Amino acid sequence: AAMLPGVGVFGTGSTARALVPLLKAEGFEVRALWGQSDEEARCLAEELGIPFHTSRSDDVLLHQDVDLVCIYIPPSMTRQIAVKALGIGKNVVCEKAATAVDSFKMVTAARYYPQLLSIMGNTLRFLPAFVAMHRLLAEGYVGEVQVCDVRVYGPSLLDRCYGWTCEELMGGGGLHTVGSAIIDLLSFLTGARASRVHGLLRTFVQQNGSIRGIRRITSDDFCFFQMLMGGASPPSSGVCCTVMLNFNMPGSFVHEVMVVGSFGRLVVKGTELYGQRHGSKREELLLGQGEWAGPESTDTPLPHLQGLSSMVKALRQAFQAHEERRSWARGPVAAAPTFEDGLYVQTVVEAVKRSSCSGEWECVEVMSQEPDPNHNLCEALQRNRN
Repeated sequence: AAMLPGVGVFGTGSTARALVPLLKAEGFEVRALWGQSDEEARCLAEELGIPFHTSRSDDVLLHQDVDLVCIYIPPSMTRQIAVKALGIGKNVVCEKAATAVDSFKMVTAARYYPQLLSIMGNTLRFLPAFVAMHRLLAEGYVGEVQVCDVRVYGPSLLDRCYGWTCEELMGGGGLHTVGSAIIDLLSFLTGARASRVHGLLRTFVQQNGSIRGIRRITSDDFCFFQMLMGGASPPSSGVCCTVMLNFNMPGSFVHEVMVVGSFGRLVVKGTELYGQRHGSKREELLLGQGEWAGPESTDTPLPHLQGLSSMVKALRQAFQAHEERRSWARGPVAAAPTFEDGLYVQTVVEAVKRSSCSGEWECVEVMSQEPDPNHNLCEALQRNRN
């Protein structure tokens, strides 16, 4: 454990709460915790046995025992912390940023410091069922991939009181929170990227018991989108993807990802992998649930929780391979999404939002240089005018 880096965790939400015990179980020492208020940080630090807590980001970034920073905070704050952490020489695992412009700035920082670890925390790539699905697709189990079909249904994603989860412009909503992980996962599974998208977003719950009066929820709780991945020309080529996200569903959480090809299909239901070849009478279980010995969480769905556990194991292997605390081996985390992948995902999310407004298919064009700094202001003014 002496070789493993000390960890600083940003965030006090459900993911951070699940992450700390998983890090400790793998031998990492969590040295510092940041919360938006001193009170939030103190309560969770005491609960999880973290020696240092603060509401000042620099106190964690400059902490001499922190070599790896895990960032699970509101998307609008992610870019600032991630870019600063890399500049100080810390390895970074972080959640998505709020905009493609923010994502681009993170990519630029990661390119400056290629010797530092900089990965996005999409844990679905590490879920054993998706690792096995990825391998079987590469081996040709379904033949040529033709269609991907994804359904995620669950309860509301809103916080109990008004905050960033209610605001579309701050990165709230099903498309940004859950859809981005799905977009990244489909790219990982198929090895292709979306060229065109078509989508529809709705906010069915605009006010509730605790969010009312002059405040309205603008983040989507229902989203349906299609992606054409790979070959954009001719139009008939490429993989067709449909994704349905609905967060108005009481009861059990549904998380299904199906890939259909010329020889058969593979489907992950929750954390289990099933397959069926053409000519076969029934689908077979290829990878079962397995025993889950990790922390229980009512707020984090099991696929994300188990994926988080697998990602932490991969991080341990990556850092264990070197004597120097900040050095790491690429092999164990080779499957992790890079900041470049994060920029691509954010670009798709924004294209889906444009499509929902225009009603048209929209092209996905990843930015190669930073736009005019007044771009966001101009966009906001344009939106108000409409």
